[in-house]
Amino acid sequence: MVVDFRKNAAPPSPLTLCNSPVTTVDSFRFLGSIITQDLKWELKTMMVHFYTAIIESILCSSITVWYAAATAKDKGRFQCVIRSAEGVIGCNLPSLQDLFAARTLKRARKIVADPSHPGHELFVPLPSGRRLRSIRT
Repeated sequence: MVVDFRKNAAPPSPLTLCNSPVTTVDSFRFLGSIITQDLKWELKTMMVHFYTAIIESILCSSITVWYAAATAKDKGRFQCVIRSAEGVIGCNLPSLQDLFAARTLKRARKIVADPSHPGHELFVPLPSGRRLRSIRT
């Protein structure tokens, strides 16, 4: 990629490195972001990062606690926020159910890995080792 900020930019002369020509491109990917020839970042990538860092973190604040008690109407309102963000960004985002499942699984793995956690004993496998013991039994 050749960056030229002159008002009347002339076509770039061919570049060679170790006697081999270097091809020019209009954009390239650097650290997960796409940078174009005019040094603008790809807006979609930046918006997805913003959504994940700000909006999704607010939506998922203590989701493992409140999701089970939320009404269908409440869940629908949250899903509407996600759909609105999808429309603005222009790509698919994980649904509220998917976010809940991922966060719950992550929380359960942390509890299983920490023997000092008060809930660690709730994750006792059955003698077969294939399933966990039910809390009700």
